[in-house]
Amino acid sequence: MNKEITVTCFDINNEGKGVVKFDSKIGFVDYLLPEEEAIIEVIYEKKDYFLGKIKKIIKPSKDRIEPPCHHFFECGGCSLMHLSYDKQLKFKQKKVKDCLERIGGLKDIKVEETVPMDHPFNYRNKIQVPIKSKNKEIVSGFYKEKSHDIVKIDKCYIEDKRASKILEDIRTLLKKYKINPYDEDRHTGLVRHVLIRTSHINDEIMVTLVLTEFLFPKLKDFIKDLRALNKDIKTVTININPRKTNVILGQQDRIITGKGYIEDDILGVKFRISPKSFYQVNPIQVEKLYSIALNNAFLSKDDTFLDAYSGIGTIGLIASKNVKFVTGIEIEPSAVKDAINNQRENKIDNAEFYQGDAGEFILEQAKHGINYSVVCMDPPRKGSDEKFLKTILKTKPNKVIYISCDPATLARDLKYLSQDYSINKVTPVDMFPHTFHVETVVGLYLKK
Repeated sequence: MNKEITVTCFDINNEGKGVVKFDSKIGFVDYLLPEEEAIIEVIYEKKDYFLGKIKKIIKPSKDRIEPPCHHFFECGGCSLMHLSYDKQLKFKQKKVKDCLERIGGLKDIKVEETVPMDHPFNYRNKIQVPIKSKNKEIVSGFYKEKSHDIVKIDKCYIEDKRASKILEDIRTLLKKYKINPYDEDRHTGLVRHVLIRTSHINDEIMVTLVLTEFLFPKLKDFIKDLRALNKDIKTVTININPRKTNVILGQQDRIITGKGYIEDDILGVKFRISPKSFYQVNPIQVEKLYSIALNNAFLSKDDTFLDAYSGIGTIGLIASKNVKFVTGIEIEPSAVKDAINNQRENKIDNAEFYQGDAGEFILEQAKHGINYSVVCMDPPRKGSDEKFLKTILKTKPNKVIYISCDPATLARDLKYLSQDYSINKVTPVDMFPHTFHVETVVGLYLKK
């Protein structure tokens, strides 16, 4: 049996785990909150740290609440639902500030209060869940943290409300049509995942079935039944992934019914969303996020705007009405195709999109005398690469707007950019309530 110890939590780490100290070692405990005293079981121990799980809370925090979701303590989808929402916002503000100071060495930067979500539930417009056979039952849900043990979910509090019913109907129809879920150990079965994307503005839903092969008996009947049960499903696609891999989507796609995409609207601009499109998962908060970003840019009709890591063109197309010209650069070809379609759909004539590496693109443009007064960058979680940051320092746009989904890589990149840029405003935005993730907007201005 693992040893049990009594500890008092003094902080939460960046992943939302309680931080404790015992015998000069730092410990990390799931679901433990600051100022709580608890008996914990040490489940893993190394020379300088240990992991624990709560056995009994002796003194609970005044900020602890009862999570509305009864799957919370076994599902890895959320990490902070046991913490009052006000304190979640303060945790995210502190997380950003701590990363800026510890990683970026930026100690005098003010971090604004985290922008809240008015109703922090049912916000996710993209749901992708594995389909498994468990105890002879077809189930869908989420994996327990750091495991492949699926937690059967009947209702998720952060997903679009319509998704739970669609998943339930898919499970029922798979049983009716005798279609087997994928077994990753045996590499048998047909259905691996279900991807559901919903429009916030329109009553439109797209369902993508991720299969091991194209052969799906009575597929048209299956989809007809599914759409009869869910009138908002406007398009169904299938994606083929035959590989032994943890990657969800494969390379081949086929539209079964509908247009193969749905449409949404951000700040008055329409966007097509296809199965592989990058599109912010919280459509309500993204309007706040982009409004803050563009307000930080102080745009004028003289500005030339580069949308780096442009995806399907969201922020660039939104900015187009306030600037002279927008150029988008994106490495993923399918996203560039979506961006061009979105530009045409909105009849925007002062924007263009290219496929390629952002850093190489800016340097090539500079060789031809083309420079940008504003660069907006929204890189993936790993942050920007040094080549792109060097290009920024070399070409020196007047303003850089950095949208980040990871405070650690943000801090690293800001440390580099702060050589030539002053940092005006750092604003965390709660795009992902009840998780430890936070989006951050930063305005940078070229030093005179």
